[in-house]
Amino acid sequence: MDLHLSGKIAVVTGASRGIGLAVTRALVAADAHVVAGSRGRGPDLGVLEEAGKVTFVSADLSQPGGVGDLIAAARERGGIDVLVNNVGALRMRPSGFAGVTDDQWQSSWELNVMGTVRPTRAALPQMYRRGGGSIVIVGSVNAYLPDPRIYDYCATKAAVTNFGKALSKELGPKNIRVNSISPGPVTTGMWLDRGGVADTLAGVSGQTADEVMSAAVGATPMGRFTTPEQVADLVVFLASDRAANITGSDMRIDGGLVATL
Repeated sequence: MDLHLSGKIAVVTGASRGIGLAVTRALVAADAHVVAGSRGRGPDLGVLEEAGKVTFVSADLSQPGGVGDLIAAARERGGIDVLVNNVGALRMRPSGFAGVTDDQWQSSWELNVMGTVRPTRAALPQMYRRGGGSIVIVGSVNAYLPDPRIYDYCATKAAVTNFGKALSKELGPKNIRVNSISPGPVTTGMWLDRGGVADTLAGVSGQTADEVMSAAVGATPMGRFTTPEQVADLVVFLASDRAANITGSDMRIDGGLVATL
């Protein structure tokens, strides 16, 4: 299916690994050029950059000035048609609410919320100039499923989901669509790496990491993790004009984890 993304300029944040890397690859496969932002390039982005498909920009989006070079690189290529706000991080808080410090709350807010707000604000003048565009926010089912082991993550993901819905109402008349995606557990480093969710929960529960992962999805209708590529397919569809009348939506991709509407 032609997604009509050939020649489009897309900005992807958190692009060097996991969902962000999968989105970058999917956009490149659709013949878009990706301006890829992350703190480090990593080997996979390096390969795409050498092929001329990607422009890498080092960007720390937890910092107020972190977005400038990223948006400037897209402007130099002609502007921005698509913005994928993917950057984010989760830290397990096994000691509960009392153990989450002010600094930890602020750190989560700066990356997960302002790391979405600032690129969006900076990208909009380019989208206005090009007559429209599409913004996709990668959130989390934890916007709907509060978890006392990740208070700050849940709160920030609820915030960006709400932000996306509000923004869609303002930008629709300007031909800019805004949608969000709420993945459940995904086979990325956030879950799988040493010190990730599975490893941390195994350390406090007495289970193995594999047992933690099985429990996370075992009761869902599909009974399995989502892959980064499956998330990327949904992101790229929403970014394309195949989804031309979809805006203000939050789409879950969670194997049925959230049981309510």
